[in-house]
Amino acid sequence: MFLIVGLGNPGKEYNNTRHNIGFEVIDNIAKEYNIEINRQKFKGMYGEGFIDNNKVILLKPTTYMNLSGESIREICNFYKIDNENILVIYDDISLDLGRLRIREKGSAGGHNGIKSIIANLSTDIFPRIKVGVGQPNVNLVNYVLGKFTKEENEILEESIEATIQAVREVVSVDLKSAMNKFNGFKPNKSI
Repeated sequence: MFLIVGLGNPGKEYNNTRHNIGFEVIDNIAKEYNIEINRQKFKGMYGEGFIDNNKVILLKPTTYMNLSGESIREICNFYKIDNENILVIYDDISLDLGRLRIREKGSAGGHNGIKSIIANLSTDIFPRIKVGVGQPNVNLVNYVLGKFTKEENEILEESIEATIQAVREVVSVDLKSAMNKFNGFKPNKSI
């Protein structure tokens, strides 16, 4: 069983913000594989389903970004999910808009959601897909909580589709294969 987590903040005011790209990807995976994210427990919203006959849980922590690890720890303890079967999808300001980077472990790199996960799981060894949201030219908090422009959303459509394919590759084949195929993915469009 895989736990696929998208990081973000709950509430309509955070929809379409850079920090919520993880939620956006989870919503698109749910749509692609007909998985309803309609259960509320473990400090999050989640749903169970299948990707290519592989059981998955899609999770959107509702703790706000800085406490995301609490939700992940609770659901992993309940379902007995190993760290290598947790896949976290989140925004990365060090990557150009729409670029993807897949890693099997690593530091938080200043990302508070990842800091919380590392603290709650007591390890930095868990797979992750970083989706580039571009470098801020303004205050960091204002930038990551800022909304994507229409042009940025058009670029991200391609990246979200690639992320869905990468998730499928992780679940159906393995992480290394996904890294070989999708690491460094760059959308055709740019600003």
